[in-house]
Amino acid sequence: MFSQLKEIHDFCRNNAISMIDFKMIDIAGRWRHVTIPAERLDEDVMKYGIGFDGSNYGYAKVEKSDMVFIPDLSSAHVDPFADTPTLTMIGNVLVIDDNGNKPFAEYPRNVALRAEEYLRETKIADRMLIAPEFEFYILDQVSYECSPNKVFYSLDTPQAEWNSGIGHYNNSGYHVPLKGGYHITPPHDTTYDLRSKMCLLLEDWGVNIKYHHHEVGGPGQLEIEVELGTVTEMADKTMIIKYVVKNAAAAANKTATFLPKPIFSEAGSGMHVHMLLIKDGKPLFYDESGYSGLSQEAHRFIGGLLKHARSLCALTNPSTNSYKRLVPGFEAPVTIGYATSNRSAVIRIPAYAKSPEAKRFEIRSPDATCNPYYAYAAILMAGLDGILNKIDPRENGWGPYDFNLYELSEEEQKKLASLPKTLPEALDALEEDNEYLTRGGVFPKDLLKRWIRLKRAEADKINRIPHPAEFSFYYDL
Repeated sequence: MFSQLKEIHDFCRNNAISMIDFKMIDIAGRWRHVTIPAERLDEDVMKYGIGFDGSNYGYAKVEKSDMVFIPDLSSAHVDPFADTPTLTMIGNVLVIDDNGNKPFAEYPRNVALRAEEYLRETKIADRMLIAPEFEFYILDQVSYECSPNKVFYSLDTPQAEWNSGIGHYNNSGYHVPLKGGYHITPPHDTTYDLRSKMCLLLEDWGVNIKYHHHEVGGPGQLEIEVELGTVTEMADKTMIIKYVVKNAAAAANKTATFLPKPIFSEAGSGMHVHMLLIKDGKPLFYDESGYSGLSQEAHRFIGGLLKHARSLCALTNPSTNSYKRLVPGFEAPVTIGYATSNRSAVIRIPAYAKSPEAKRFEIRSPDATCNPYYAYAAILMAGLDGILNKIDPRENGWGPYDFNLYELSEEEQKKLASLPKTLPEALDALEEDNEYLTRGGVFPKDLLKRWIRLKRAEADKINRIPHPAEFSFYYDL
């Protein structure tokens, strides 16, 4: 939107903007922010940055936690949810050094930028284009508690089938059956207008929308798909999308969640990531004579993703709840393999993408609890490892699986490699398999160690908390 400080000042003056808000990313993938009066944004801020405590963001030691944030003027946009006219922007984090501030290698956005630099250094391609699919639930009420004497959650929405027997005047009779929400229309689709508003806000913010629709989950599961973008660009837009979705829902007196499995027995919410490589303006993944129209480079990229699928999960599915989604029977992948049009495999090649420019594939395992900068960078690094080491998925026995993997017998399924079943299992895989991530200095080793330590602590704490289902199963024993 802007490239010079003067343009920002002119815009603020002409549009009565009184505050400037800076949004930064913590290690988990949440936005944090700090706000200054508009007149305080000057050359010193652009040169020396805004100081903050990096230890509270999860990626710095207390004794070395002084950092600065340098705003990216090109990311500036009017915050549509601020009552006080506010211009918001993201940027990069630097560490303070006697010889001048330098980029903090563990900062999520810097990792993604370095991954793109590494891609160009390999000469394999100039850009990777990706397009995530954003699945989420819109609910009318949610409450939860985790205390020594009470552990529960409760959520509700009028369109859920469990409300069909409610005897009051608000019961319209239009309820969506279990896993029956795919592409339903109003009056069943009660969030249709809200999704359109979200998409218009996103378009205004520079996020190009492909389409939106109701997803499979009956109690308000929705999906917004976007057009292709580069790795760091799409990570930025992922943060914007989650911000807009959550705040637009709140403005409509509803609540939005990207939790992978918020409702037992219902469809989980993933974040499938479509991808392709571009070199000298031409796509690299198309070959008319290749399986499903994919080139050798595409197959080797797939090979890298599948070889590292288990360790990737520690970054693309970094919550304990992620593994409640990755189970058979819900269109979520469990088997490490690839195929055309097969939603039960980790890698799916869309049959409808036929032209050279559109030829791509998607990885179906990720979900939106990830830090998008780390997740997209890791996907790129795994694929590049496949190309550099000529990893062929067919030769490694990963497919193509052009049949429903859920319908295999238990004995046949045991012969196939599978994704981790728990977060600790994924973290074990990352400890054993991470060299492909550190290549080129993309993921610092200290970051991976910190990530594993942080996520193990989360999983251990959750595992120690009594679960309501345990009372149901065992209380009377």
